[in-house]
Amino acid sequence: MPANVNLKGMTWSDPRGYDPMIAASAAFSELHPGVTISWDKRSLQGFESTPVEELAAAYDLMIIDHPHVGAVADSGCLLPLDEWLPESTLTALANETVGKSFVSYLLSGHQWALPVDAAAQVQAHRADLGGRAVSWAEIVEAARRGEVVLPLRPPHCLMCVYTLAANIGHPCGSDRNRLLPDAIALTVLAALKTVTDHIDPACYDMDPIAVLDQLSEEDKVRIAPFIYLYKGYSDQGYRNNRITFSDIPVLGASGPIGSALGGTGIAVSSRTENPQICAEFAGFVAGAQCQTGLYANSNGQPGNAVAWASQKVNDPVLNAYNNTRLTHEAAWLRPRHKGYMEFQQTGSEIINAALTGKLEMPSAIAALNREFAASFGDESLL
Repeated sequence: MPANVNLKGMTWSDPRGYDPMIAASAAFSELHPGVTISWDKRSLQGFESTPVEELAAAYDLMIIDHPHVGAVADSGCLLPLDEWLPESTLTALANETVGKSFVSYLLSGHQWALPVDAAAQVQAHRADLGGRAVSWAEIVEAARRGEVVLPLRPPHCLMCVYTLAANIGHPCGSDRNRLLPDAIALTVLAALKTVTDHIDPACYDMDPIAVLDQLSEEDKVRIAPFIYLYKGYSDQGYRNNRITFSDIPVLGASGPIGSALGGTGIAVSSRTENPQICAEFAGFVAGAQCQTGLYANSNGQPGNAVAWASQKVNDPVLNAYNNTRLTHEAAWLRPRHKGYMEFQQTGSEIINAALTGKLEMPSAIAALNREFAASFGDESLL
């Protein structure tokens, strides 16, 4: 390794995405004198939509979202970490995964990233204003009373469809020729519309951060049935009111299963001049020791199950990890084929058109299925 190594990383701008990477980089530099890692950050919307290939051309290290890995595996822009890390490291991380977080970055026989942050759609509520909901029927009643807020800005409206479909035992995308059977799609969209008909139209422009800001700062709403876990809103003093996270309310009969998996992973550019040290840093950040201590203590939301099981990690966040563990363990893995990301945007727009009455349900369902099938192009499923 050269005497001085200066690495560049790209993460996302929320404290949960940025602060733990700064802290972990400083700790890693102490263990590896001469290595420095600087981090840039981008918005949540940029994180969800920016092609990884663009980032890999400019950065050594990247925090990425797993639906991008189909394009990654095809382009070769990332380092296959299984070729640079010991098998023992990968085995430990696979065993210590929360749900499908580890395998979400495994495609075409290679591990393209390591999970550092685990998340899925969960339930959020203000405990000072009322209790959590167990069933979707309770959410419908709360919506009729004006108590519900829901992030519907793309791609989150599509995530709600994914979660409801998998929760009733019909996960989306099992058939590459259609997203869902027509009858199931109608059931799911109708169930979602029974709630969206009674919420503020501003929700169509809100992402999870905007929803959680409103939920924690205002008293006019009290519950968000499907929203990605942001543990920071459970921290004392982060906002005026603390948010309690718990398992999703269910439409089906099998409990809190099928939530659309989120979270982030750390990846290494295949163009880096320092692949070994970058891979070692990725393993360091994802490991149980860092995740349970430094990472969790620096505003991070761990991806390692050892951290999730730690009461010291749970205590500051109102047991957010313990209370959502079932939802995360039973989460559903989104499609990851090369053309998926384009469908995610288009599909979200179709869903919101249906929910707002701009598109009739049968037409919306036909469009969803048509666009999903088209997203595979002429290529085989990776």
